[in-house]
This record gives sequence, structure tokens and C-alpha cells, in this order.
Amino acid sequence: MSGILVVTGGSRGIGAATVKLAARRGYDVAINYRARRAAAEAVGADAARHGVRAIAVQGDVAREGDVVRLFERVDAELGRLTALVNNAGIVGPVARVQDLDAGALKAVLDLNVAGSFLCAREAVRRMSTANGGHGGAIVNLSSIAARIGNPGVWVHYAASKAAIDTFTLGLAREVGGDGIRVNAVAPGLIDTEIHEPLGGSARYPAIVEQTPLGRVGTAEEVAEAILWLLSDAASYVTGTVLEVGGGR
Repeated sequence: MSGILVVTGGSRGIGAATVKLAARRGYDVAINYRARRAAAEAVGADAARHGVRAIAVQGDVAREGDVVRLFERVDAELGRLTALVNNAGIVGPVARVQDLDAGALKAVLDLNVAGSFLCAREAVRRMSTANGGHGGAIVNLSSIAARIGNPGVWVHYAASKAAIDTFTLGLAREVGGDGIRVNAVAPGLIDTEIHEPLGGSARYPAIVEQTPLGRVGTAEEVAEAILWLLSDAASYVTGTVLEVGGGR
């Protein structure tokens, strides 16, 4: 397995785990980050130890100009893109819908939804056989929140991930004839920093009780699913949302 991969939000959590696993499997990687430069560069250094090229590129994927610059850097320093993981995302504030601020809602939708659209746009322009590309694969990060709604906590986040599910299906059908597969991974309870606004690991036991496998998942387990969907082993899989949630 090899190719040129962009991972947005690659400085920590699932993004960082995906970069590290991809490097072990031969991908040259571009690690996009918004603010954590040192962390992104550390992830890149880890990737480079596996003999691949790795670059860290700052940019807010909610901003069109930053997205365009990200992909132009990849063109110039790594070559023609073959894979994209739309991982960057935020949960926004913990709030009931009746208390949600419009600015906070916009920030979640701009990053989680519009950012994924913009990055996919740039990827398709490079991968599509209709544009002289050689095809490729896109994996979007959804969440089982899209199915359960996260009432009283993050309905806004859950709604943004439901949009990603529909985006995944629509784009897969749109570009399948251009040699591009598009899928999503929907994690459940994963041990990452996303839970800090709700008390971090203190909230795990109540959720684990509702999870048939009876434990918290790891970022590395999600990365394995992502890399499988990017690989030739998933060559007949597109338009699919793969849940990695312990059965919840």
C-alpha cells in the first residue's frame, strides 16, 4: 500500500493515529493542523522514521483559502494526491438547542461540514480520472452521534455528522465513475480529547455500560478502519458508513 495522503486535523487523536499507521504502510503524508504546530511536527517526525515523506501544513479547513493552500503545498512537495481523510472537526459547546449560540453553531457547521466539502473538492479535482488523475479514495469522519442525536449535550455536533453521512453517499455516487471511492468511519466512544468538555474519562463508565463490547475504543482501532477503507482491500466499497463503536 502506498500513495500520497492528506489527513486534516492530524496533530492528535484519531488524525495522528491515522498518519502514523499510514506511514507504516508506505504512504507519504501531509498533516494538516490549525494551531498545534509542535504536535503536528512530532507526528510528522514519527511518520518519517518509516522512510516516507511527511509535511506538516498549517491551515483552518473552514477557510477556503487555507484549504487551497494546503493542497497546493501537497502538489508542490509531495506530488499528485491519491487519498484524503477528512478528520478535522469540533464538537462545539455543551448545550441544549434552546441555549445554543448562533456563532457556536456556525463554527461547528463551517468546520465539520463545509471544511469536509472544501477538502473533498480539492481532492476530487486532483484524483478524478476525468481531470487527468489516477483515481483515489476519500474517508470522512462521521460519528455514531449522527444516529443517536446526543440530546442535551451536542445535538449540533450530531447534526453535522449526519450531514457527513449524506455527503459521503452523495459524493460516492457522483465520483464513482471517475475512479474515486468515498466512505466514512463513524466512531463511538473513543479515548481522545474530544470528551474533555464533559469531564474526560469520568464520563466513560456510563457509556461503556451501554456498549456491548464493554470497553472504550482507541484511536488506533479507528485508524485501522480508515486505512482499510483507503486500501485496495476495500476496492468494491463506496458510499458506506462503517461504524467503529463497540456495538453501541
